[in-house]
Amino acid sequence: MKVGLFIPCYVDQFYPQIGIASLELLQKLGCEVSFPMDQTCCGQPMANSGYAHLTGGCDTNFVNNFSEFDYIVCPSGSCTLHVKDHLHSKENEAAATHIRNNVYELTEFLTDVLKVESIEGNFPYKVGMHQSCHGQRGLKLSQMSELNAAPFSKPEQLLSKIKGLELVSLSRKDECCGFGGTFCVTEEAVSVKMGQDRIKDHAAHQVDYITGGDMSCLMHLEGILKRQKSNIKVIHIAEILNSI
Repeated sequence: MKVGLFIPCYVDQFYPQIGIASLELLQKLGCEVSFPMDQTCCGQPMANSGYAHLTGGCDTNFVNNFSEFDYIVCPSGSCTLHVKDHLHSKENEAAATHIRNNVYELTEFLTDVLKVESIEGNFPYKVGMHQSCHGQRGLKLSQMSELNAAPFSKPEQLLSKIKGLELVSLSRKDECCGFGGTFCVTEEAVSVKMGQDRIKDHAAHQVDYITGGDMSCLMHLEGILKRQKSNIKVIHIAEILNSI
């Protein structure tokens, strides 16, 4: 299958190792992966700020870059959800529809499309899983705790296959970290307090690492951890799944 790798702006600019880990992981699992060099922002920041009417150029560019692929895979739940719910094209709506129906967050693609049963990874650390809001409530990557329903977590399903990894059970496993895209800019004090509360849960369980599927959330938590001079580190789930 032909897979187009869609890398979010902040990963491309600040955490390129996550894009590399995603590429290597997909290749290990037998995918024919390409990275369209002309890809840019999907338009989510503008749309979240109330300027969805200005994202037409982003949509057109996205369609031009990704319409030829069988699947589009992204190591970010929020960017994936934006494309899945909002991508349209006046010039080629059929192509936009194909993309919307075939864009997947990385762990979702591994569990639902590739149906991965085993991963030869090794990560001998105590890990807390931060489930971002878009991934959980938009993409349904894990069960919401307020529902009286059977629990599940696609990211945790994959992490359980990694040798040496000890996955802790958090007290409030689906609590928001406070990042929220532009929310952390417009409501800085509230955002920071939410992030501090989220970190307390992980720290109480004495984790070595906090992982997750959205580097935006992890970036927010990383900033707070550094200011606290904490020994806890953050790592994207793609890096763990690609570990040797």
